[in-house]
Amino acid sequence: MTIAAPMPVPFPFAAISGQPQLRQTLLLAAVDPGLGGVLIEGPRGTAKTTAARALAELLPGAPFITLPLGASLESLVGTLDLGHALAGHELKFAPGLLARAHGGVLYVDEINLLPDALIDSLLDAAASGVNVVERDGISHRHAARFVLVGTMNPEEGTLRPQLLDRFGLCVHLRNIENAAERQAIVRARLAFDVDPHGFRATHAAAEAELASALVRARALVADASALPYGDAVHEAVGALCIEAGVDGLRADLVMLRSVRALAAWDGATAITTDHVQRVAEAVLLHRRKPEAAGAPAATSPAPAPSSQATGNGSNHQATGNDSAGEQDWGAMPPEPVGIERVKPLRPLIPSQTPSQAAPKKA
Repeated sequence: MTIAAPMPVPFPFAAISGQPQLRQTLLLAAVDPGLGGVLIEGPRGTAKTTAARALAELLPGAPFITLPLGASLESLVGTLDLGHALAGHELKFAPGLLARAHGGVLYVDEINLLPDALIDSLLDAAASGVNVVERDGISHRHAARFVLVGTMNPEEGTLRPQLLDRFGLCVHLRNIENAAERQAIVRARLAFDVDPHGFRATHAAAEAELASALVRARALVADASALPYGDAVHEAVGALCIEAGVDGLRADLVMLRSVRALAAWDGATAITTDHVQRVAEAVLLHRRKPEAAGAPAATSPAPAPSSQATGNGSNHQATGNDSAGEQDWGAMPPEPVGIERVKPLRPLIPSQTPSQAAPKKA
């Protein structure tokens, strides 16, 4: 008889240190899953997976679902239950991973390596909270409200801008350069590996406080009359999005929802411009245009000099060459190509003169 090994317990969210922006962004996505998910960029070993698993434990009864790289679209959104259809001669929907993730956390490692069709379905469900399936002769919809957490290593490729923009929030993690901070993180991890249950008991009170604060913040966000947006908040959000040069209005909408989630998490009585500044980077990091981030803008080429320029012929010719190089950088003048003589072809049937032609038979 085979005895199943016990599932390993997750690292407590309260014990995660060294990544304050990651903690805040994940908590905001848990307060308001309608933000559209969190994209975490960073090198290996920066607590991306650890933080996602720990977040699910803060949500009461929340499942933690992992989408493997080799998953198909049918296994994600659901499809026709073929076995039931063949046995009972009726159509039945077989739920996919989106249905299993309802109310919890859906984690996708290396999301940049997934096909675009799967990412589109993920982002659609994460933003709307509903999974709609119209395929294989069935029409079905079901609730799919979950916290989407996607991770990727920029060294292994990135996502198309159209898909990046659909992620609500983004965090870029870096390696810990402070020696004391690195040692504290390593000591905490070693202590957890030696005695997971004892380590979790040490942080149980902080974990319970985070879970209670999350329940209160979710209830406050669900109250449509709580935390209205003021004119100053709208002006601050609009100015930041214009300065970042973002496309469309999705950044404005996500930032407004994020500041409301942050105010609810803080237990504030009103949304202030300070909340806007605290969430702006997570909203604009993956949407900001390169030129808005400080990159030098491209300059237009200098106009070609007039054909009536003064000077001798050699100077005039040199000036013309310089202006041509400015207008078409890297262009090379045409070079003559030699034509090789081709030996004439010998006909397959030798030609005959009229005198050599054979006489026709009578």
